[in-house]
Amino acid sequence: MTPQTTPFASELALPDGSVHRPGEPEYEDACGLFNAMIVRRPRLVARCTSAADVQAALAFARANGLDFTVRAGGHSVSGLALCDDGVVADVRGIDFIEVDPERQIARVGGGVIWADLDRATAAHGLATTGGRVSSTGVAGLTLGGGSGWLERKHGLTTDNLIAAELVTADGRVVRASADENAELFWALRGGGGNFGVVVAFEFALHRLEREVLAGLVIHPGDRTAELLALWRDVMRDAPEGLSLAFISLTAPAEPEIPEHLHGTTVAAIAGMYAGPVEEGEQALRSVREFGDGVDLFEPMAYEDFQCSLDDPPGYRNWWTAEYLREMPDATVERIAARCEAKPTGPAQLFCVAWGGAVSRGSSEQGPLRGRDARYIVHPLVLWEDASDDQEMIAWGRGFREDVAGLGAEGTYLNFVGADEGQARVVASYGRQSYERLRRIKAQWDPQDVFRGSGHVPPARGAGG
Repeated sequence: MTPQTTPFASELALPDGSVHRPGEPEYEDACGLFNAMIVRRPRLVARCTSAADVQAALAFARANGLDFTVRAGGHSVSGLALCDDGVVADVRGIDFIEVDPERQIARVGGGVIWADLDRATAAHGLATTGGRVSSTGVAGLTLGGGSGWLERKHGLTTDNLIAAELVTADGRVVRASADENAELFWALRGGGGNFGVVVAFEFALHRLEREVLAGLVIHPGDRTAELLALWRDVMRDAPEGLSLAFISLTAPAEPEIPEHLHGTTVAAIAGMYAGPVEEGEQALRSVREFGDGVDLFEPMAYEDFQCSLDDPPGYRNWWTAEYLREMPDATVERIAARCEAKPTGPAQLFCVAWGGAVSRGSSEQGPLRGRDARYIVHPLVLWEDASDDQEMIAWGRGFREDVAGLGAEGTYLNFVGADEGQARVVASYGRQSYERLRRIKAQWDPQDVFRGSGHVPPARGAGG
């Protein structure tokens, strides 16, 4: 779509950043997202480096009746970071990181990605739960909950959120914490980007060994059912420091992977042990000794492992997810059969094991529902050719049929990359939390300016 050229009520000028239009390199860069299916053309891109820039861009959009969206890390598989014929606030320039090793707190700009935060905290022997893909934005991951390798020991990212500073729909900069704007803080801990533009986060940090035992084991695709069952059984009673995922994927042509597996569908268990390497050796023994797979577990720096499984950008993407409370053998067989029928290419199935600190979270901490789930089945469907859309989406959607009736209501919305309907959003929060979110939305954004993932419309008649 070509942006319209209706005259503005005024010209947009930022106090610290810069404004860009179609054809300029900065504009085109901002419009390039992780998901190649998303093609949207805003009128303007505001490259923001301060809260004042965000305030100016938002005020301009509202004065001119334009849609307003926020681009941070750019994963935004659903495409909500961009809009047609509106204003996009590109906040990647708000990229400060301040680590206080004494208090074990990090203050982080709204445009930071996890690779940079992980390295900044690791320099002090500290970490917090961050995304498994290092190019993911801190903002989107946190506001949607935040699943990562440290979650079973230290909780979701949002559980480690101490405070946030955000630009609200009326242009104010406010702070939200347990002691200040507490209801807004509750909503930010899993309610998505529906309440304002967060320009700063404060996180609790935790001590972490300089090296952890991390990596993966890889087996041929015909061992998928056996490996999935092994992963299920190991994680059923695993220590909280052990965080493993089951993955079905196409083996890359890497030197450490046997050549006969290159380009074939393989099964893998990936993850890490958050604790001493010797404890990790014991916790991972059954996984590493199973069969004759390729064992790529080794001691390594946590921040290096965080970058080791990054998904490539530029593919067409379709994601979904289902919570599971149990995974019976019959379900294992159904999932394995669908994995083995995976179309050739970069698509994968990624299964996460929850429990531990994740399950101890409650609805009083934030709006996320389903934290008692034991597993999440998460197809990440990636492909290149638009003519394959129907086949690829059908393959991914099939996993939901395979686990029907076994899950909790709703799902983890950060793992969903398409609009699956408002009923799915309501189920993912639960009716009581959803209505609470709507009341908070009505107070802070009664005109529904911000439409983040898991969109929550304002309650009628509840605005302040």
